[in-house]
Amino acid sequence: QVQPVESGGGLVQAGSSLRLSCAASGGTFGTYVTSWFRQAPGKEREFVAGIRWNGVTDYADSVEGRFSISRYNTLWLQMNDLKPEDTAVYYCAAGRVLGRSQSQYLYWGQGTQVTVSS
Repeated sequence: QVQPVESGGGLVQAGSSLRLSCAASGGTFGTYVTSWFRQAPGKEREFVAGIRWNGVTDYADSVEGRFSISRYNTLWLQMNDLKPEDTAVYYCAAGRVLGRSQSQYLYWGQGTQVTVSS
């Protein structure tokens, strides 16, 4: 069992960069798949990016080319060229299968707020 803990959110201007991190409290992510999801006000939580323990990645179309996910013990999400529509609470999740559905993930962090002003 792992407990993801996110950090790194904040308020930035459009066009800026921000890096989020997620650590596994009490251990490591090991062979778990780890992904980022986000939820904007009034919207469903959506998949952002995911990475398998062997480095295979997947990105949502909306962030492809702007965001980069990586992992070495800690999970990272480098977000470049941020847009106001990226504003959301970002969640780190761990599971056994890399997928875009929330139901595929077993463990969730509490989330970190990212706000992008225009």
